Amino acid sequence: MQREGIKQPVWKRVFFSEVLLQKSPAQKIAWIAVMAALCVIANFSEFKFADIQFSLTIFASVLAGIIVGPLPGALSAMLGDFLGFVVNSWGYMYMVWVGLSCACMALVAGLVMKLPLRFRGSGYIKLAIVCFLVLALCTVGINTTGFYIYYTRVGFTSKSLSLVEEHFGGNSYLAYALVRLFFLGQIWNSLFNYALLFFAVPLLNAAKPLKIDIR
Repeated sequence: MQREGIKQPVWKRVFFSEVLLQKSPAQKIAWIAVMAALCVIANFSEFKFADIQFSLTIFASVLAGIIVGPLPGALSAMLGDFLGFVVNSWGYMYMVWVGLSCACMALVAGLVMKLPLRFRGSGYIKLAIVCFLVLALCTVGINTTGFYIYYTRVGFTSKSLSLVEEHFGGNSYLAYALVRLFFLGQIWNSLFNYALLFFAVPLLNAAKPLKIDIR
């Protein structure tokens, strides 16, 4: 049952999207479950081009934050990442920093898209800010740092180590970050996801039931 006309507290208007604000608790859970399912699917939507592995994880996590809001989106993204691991771990341990990174993407996207900018084209500016922050805070700040700490403890992969030694002559954090981004292809995967977002988000803006306004 929808709760039309009820004035929502400021914190709810900040951390929940218009899609969820007027929904019942059961409907909120259903929306979060749908977004989590989208994130699970994204975990398996991987393909390789040459030596670069592409996935839709960034795309799905950012969409979750935009559609259901920063907090529900973060929960959906992290839950989706964990459930994707449970379904198929690919033989690896669960890397919690990857889930945190997905949650951070959704949180950042949901908060930035709520900025009170309403001039023509402001939605694209906000989306560009989202992409920059996701790259800086999540892809580099959380993911790359997490993998660097992990690999310095268990040993770098032979491919990573050979690239670092070949191009930088050492395995410092900066060297590893540059190798991961440019030689192992994370920057190209990120740009691919950002391009999908610039295509998909305006379409969501036109979907009236979603009540998304990216102006």
